[in-house]
Amino acid sequence: MTMATTALPAPAAEKSPGRMREFIRQQPLGAVSFVIIFLMMFAGIFCNYVAPYDPLQIDFASILSPPSWEHWCGTDAYGRDICSRLIYGARTALVIGFTSSFIGSTLGAILGVASAYFGGRIDNWIQRFMDILLAFPLIVLALVVVAALRRMVVGGVDINLIFAIAIPIIPRVARVVRAAALGVRVMPYVDAARAAGYSHSRIIFRHMAPNVVAPYLIMLTAFIAQAILAEASLSFLGLGVVEPTAAWGLMLSGNAADFYREAPWMILFPGIAISLAVFAFNLFGDALRDYLDPRFKV
Repeated sequence: MTMATTALPAPAAEKSPGRMREFIRQQPLGAVSFVIIFLMMFAGIFCNYVAPYDPLQIDFASILSPPSWEHWCGTDAYGRDICSRLIYGARTALVIGFTSSFIGSTLGAILGVASAYFGGRIDNWIQRFMDILLAFPLIVLALVVVAALRRMVVGGVDINLIFAIAIPIIPRVARVVRAAALGVRVMPYVDAARAAGYSHSRIIFRHMAPNVVAPYLIMLTAFIAQAILAEASLSFLGLGVVEPTAAWGLMLSGNAADFYREAPWMILFPGIAISLAVFAFNLFGDALRDYLDPRFKV
């Protein structure tokens, strides 16, 4: 007698390529933006091997050289290769942008879920505090925080700059996650967890938080672009990354503003890098939202 065999479900590793193909088919612009982000990450991680020159190397014989085969993006007022500084600047932008967005989005998600779960007076207090933070534009609040905190530079990056950019992100993520968590709070499994006597922290982190991952990931991706733009703005104003660290916003300030007529490439290429990065992260965030939200399914 032969026994019937039951087909086993495909492992998760085999489903991943299918999901990626589905994402590319449904969101072609999102796939293009992901390629741009991947190239940016690759250049930032392997900048020591990708960059043709040392970004800190000063060459007085090549000061303000226009773009050429030797220097693809020209040189600045100190003879430093702009292309190399752009590649190293990608690492600075990614470190500050991702870290700021991750800290702000994670704290905002925790506050949003906790606010929806407890409700009542706790929810009211948290939301009024979020309203106070939301009263200030992101860049203005970041300016206030970075000006109030003392510099703590590690590897050319001001740690307090990361927190200054992360703080304005918290209320914006908290509002979105709270709206999603309010629907999760009334689900039967949350009531069952309460009846079983589970602690508040266990219900929040193990039963509610996993069900708001989609809006969290969307906000995390979208605010990386905002964090990169805020870092560039603060560096341009002299409150962000300090010289001689390679940073896109820092490349736009100082000598670039003084020599924009004689050497427009000093402003052109960093501006293109900032615009392309912000555009790619915003477009990928929109594509991820459309892909994860069932209301946008075709």
